[in-house]
Amino acid sequence: MAPNTEIEELKQAVSQSPENTYLRMLLIRKMQHYGEYKEELESQINMLLQFDPNNKDAKELLAQIAFDKGRTSTCIIILEELDNNDVLSTNGKLTLAKAYLKEENHDRARELYEMVLLMDPDATDEDLDNAFRMRATKSNDNHDDSFLEKPDIKFADVGGLENVKKEIDLKIIKPLDNAELYASYGKKIGGGILLYGPPGCGKTFLAKATAGEINAAFINVSLNDILDMWHGNSEKNLHNIFTKARQNTPCVIFFDEIDALAAKRSDMLQSAGKKVINQFLNELDGIQHDNDGLLIVGATNTPWHLDSAFRRPGRFDRIIFVPPPDTASKVEILQLKLKDKPTENIDFKKIAKRTKNYSGADINALIDIAIESKLEEALQTGIPEPITTKDLIAALGKHNASTIDWFNTAKNYATFANQSGLYDDVMKYIKKEL
Repeated sequence: MAPNTEIEELKQAVSQSPENTYLRMLLIRKMQHYGEYKEELESQINMLLQFDPNNKDAKELLAQIAFDKGRTSTCIIILEELDNNDVLSTNGKLTLAKAYLKEENHDRARELYEMVLLMDPDATDEDLDNAFRMRATKSNDNHDDSFLEKPDIKFADVGGLENVKKEIDLKIIKPLDNAELYASYGKKIGGGILLYGPPGCGKTFLAKATAGEINAAFINVSLNDILDMWHGNSEKNLHNIFTKARQNTPCVIFFDEIDALAAKRSDMLQSAGKKVINQFLNELDGIQHDNDGLLIVGATNTPWHLDSAFRRPGRFDRIIFVPPPDTASKVEILQLKLKDKPTENIDFKKIAKRTKNYSGADINALIDIAIESKLEEALQTGIPEPITTKDLIAALGKHNASTIDWFNTAKNYATFANQSGLYDDVMKYIKKEL
């Protein structure tokens, strides 16, 4: 039977049974290989999604069509939703990276492409290669002293999170301040802690403040500092960072979004990503080097994606939940953020009580919305007016708490995958606050 005849018969069958999504998907799979059906193909996909709105294959194909037609914004919206739900295929991730590239979001395009190649080094793309591929001759000596920071912020600059700061003080700062006492018991100072919780709650700021409290050097490690598209270079980059830290103890190495570097090895398709993880574990263990005086801090919004090997004793064995700020903490954050801005009679406690489940980042967004409103007024009158309680309350109606989705996901893990007790603090928070 000729392919086009088969397509026409499938179209007729679908018209008789429009809700048969399996049949319609067969038709779509056939049509996508023939240019004469290009316009009708998009219509068929949209019809399928009316009956099966969660069909990821159909959504990816729709996004590809949008990309091919130059509708990159539509492509990004569709694929970002799938990526956020962890159901985007490798080909879908490549399309999303290329869409970011067309929109000139080079940082996001590069980051996504590097993550794809970490999982599957054979999943290359010519356009992305031309934009980002680095040569094997790349210098690995770029981690000079300029790579180090000496943070001047301390815990006093971190709004709220008193329980978290107390736990870090007990487990990290006290041993470093009393190194000789700990050494007399054969205890090394340093080690690894993992900060986890919803995004925007101050994990990065907290890591910097920890370094500031102990007057330590600080290295903020991003994916771009580690991942290289050529075999072996990522492991070398990781080793170079640890070497630089060992030369400058006491030193805090901070890995944000550590799940991108420490994902479950069972989820990886190729050996390259596993080699990076094995290198990371070797550096944490300090088998060939002394890690005394080295503090490794990891931050993640998705601790359930971490390889369990990272939570063994001597690695990230101290795991600290960083929750959204409580009312008193939100008052403190509001005061810190509004300190140098024109204000008048702000009822900080009233605002804080109305920001249920707000993260620190949400409070920042709230203040920005209020400021934008005042700027609109000032542009009309030519007179800058101070921010008031009324302005902040009005802004509350324009911004919702960003932590709710995170807690909905975390609750599932806390309920069904908490054999080790890792998510006990999360469940306590959910029962108390949500």
